Amino acid sequence: MRNVNETVRCSGCGVAVADGTVGCQRLFDSLIARDFSDALFFSVHRLAVDTYSLQHPDRYCASAKSLAAHLVGICWILEHKGNPAIGSDAIRRWLDGPKNLPRPEPPTDRGALTIAHVLPSDTPAQYATAVRGWAESTWSAYAPLHALARSWLHEALALQTTRS
Repeated sequence: MRNVNETVRCSGCGVAVADGTVGCQRLFDSLIARDFSDALFFSVHRLAVDTYSLQHPDRYCASAKSLAAHLVGICWILEHKGNPAIGSDAIRRWLDGPKNLPRPEPPTDRGALTIAHVLPSDTPAQYATAVRGWAESTWSAYAPLHALARSWLHEALALQTTRS
């Protein structure tokens, strides 16, 4: 029998935390609560959500559409200097309604950095830097899916152009 609050590895990102995957989700929930309570911390909200989701694909990327949202979102922010607070309206519109997309298998290694990397951040500037590093580590781990993410992003941006 497991001890209550036993440190266990999260099944998504691998961070060692009390209660494993459940404890990791609690850490994420606390970061998101801080994002919504302070606009300066919110400046990287979408980037943090996409990163956490890609590191926990069983829960947050179960469908091809949800995987596409987070994968294309992180690509947009990191490679195209997209808005790390709110992401892209073009991507949201592209994913709106039925979408027939293939769902590739996420990598088993999801990056060297985890949510634990951002926890010590006390100021908005430290937090933004830590979230960006965490996101870059996760994005690197998803290298086998970069071409697909870029292709989907191209589709989303092309759709935006035709609707303008």
